[in-house]
Amino acid sequence: MGIEIEDKFDVSDDYTVPDLSKIGEVAGPRSYQLVALYYDTPDLRLAARGVTLRRRRGGSDPGWHLKLPKAKGVRQEITHPLTRSTKVVPAELEQLVRAYTRGAELTPVAELDTRRSVLVVSAGETRLVEISDDRVKGTVFGEDSRVERWREVEAELLDGEAAHLAKVGKRLKKAGASPAASASKLARLLARPPRPGAPTQEGSAGEVVMDYLAGQVAALLSQDPRVRRAEDDAVHQMRVAARRMRSALKAFKSIVAGTGQVQEELRWIGAVLGEVRDLEVTRARFARLLKSLAPELVHGPIATRLGDDLLEREHQGYARIREALSGDRYYALLNDLDALVADPELTSAAGKAAEATLTGVAAKNWKRVTDAYDYAQAIEDEERREIAMHDVRKAAKRARYTAEALGMGKLAKHAEAVQEVLGLYQDGVVAQETLAKEAENARQAGEDTFTYGLLIGIEKTTAERAHAEFPAVWDNTVEAVRKIL
Repeated sequence: MGIEIEDKFDVSDDYTVPDLSKIGEVAGPRSYQLVALYYDTPDLRLAARGVTLRRRRGGSDPGWHLKLPKAKGVRQEITHPLTRSTKVVPAELEQLVRAYTRGAELTPVAELDTRRSVLVVSAGETRLVEISDDRVKGTVFGEDSRVERWREVEAELLDGEAAHLAKVGKRLKKAGASPAASASKLARLLARPPRPGAPTQEGSAGEVVMDYLAGQVAALLSQDPRVRRAEDDAVHQMRVAARRMRSALKAFKSIVAGTGQVQEELRWIGAVLGEVRDLEVTRARFARLLKSLAPELVHGPIATRLGDDLLEREHQGYARIREALSGDRYYALLNDLDALVADPELTSAAGKAAEATLTGVAAKNWKRVTDAYDYAQAIEDEERREIAMHDVRKAAKRARYTAEALGMGKLAKHAEAVQEVLGLYQDGVVAQETLAKEAENARQAGEDTFTYGLLIGIEKTTAERAHAEFPAVWDNTVEAVRKIL
């Protein structure tokens, strides 16, 4: 697996690649013939999302290649060894695109036969940029079968800096190349129209809200393959995307109506992801605590109980996530999100000017935070009051997400400050409970529980400190928000 950073250029048949020796030492050209068979659903669901899945022969890296979009000009590439079959996609890759195929069959849709000439620009032993001059024959299969030919140039960053890629691109353009009109050869060949967006007016509240929701749908989809591979932070990022969408749909119900069912399903997928995320956070938290202790204070197999045992539970949780992500309920949610982005039920308020309309929404969501705080503080029973303060934290998180959606960075930062301090307290309380349970398991197994007590004391101090700091944070935040709203 790797990250591919490249610039693509359209060129004429008589284009000449310019001299690049002022950028570095130039090696080549080396020539290859590459034959790539591309797979997609019959209605081209992968192509519609900028995803490519191919089986390629020839060149320096034959095999199966899956390219997933990460950002403009940046794609994640996952490879698999070449297989004999041209009809069956390797199961590992098929699973990674299920968020896009949603159960539909993958079949060959096109072939690209490329004669490639490669130059490499280097600085000493460091390979900076690779330039590929491609003459392409593209064949489309199916009802729209046809053959097209063209030429293009790609500049791919190897071990150099972004500045090296920019310099190469500048020289290529000066020689007559122009930025490619399509993101990939396959996109050019298939000529897929852009995905439809919501019918909103420029500068309207609806435009702002729908642009934000479309971005979060894309974020959720981009994390799906990473979650299936259990990549670092992927569960967290996918869960955040689901939470942000759900929060936005609640906050902007005066702009986009009829989203109750989608909100419930976003809550469901967030809960599915939550088990593993909580275990990841807990395991990392305890690992840091244990590392901070002097070795003589760590008694018994506590590192195993708080590390390997939790990791095994994470693995079990990932199995449940993968099962959920391959089920009809998840596919239905993704279909509903696509429909929401393409054809939302917009209210009359969606057509109004964005600033005036949405600032009111932000103010209303902040009032939810202050109302929740006032309600909690009015409760005399300490235990019930602390439970109610958890609702303050949730309201602050929603206010933060709403402000982020509207580009109100200062308000989002203030809401996050409230959320974080309350989170420190809540996480400390939960950690104490977890440690107490693990200590009891250790005691019953005849193990030394001294270190558990030490960790519980540390967590108790952390929680109490956050609890003591909160009133000042709250007063400062309320005053700062008053100036914004």
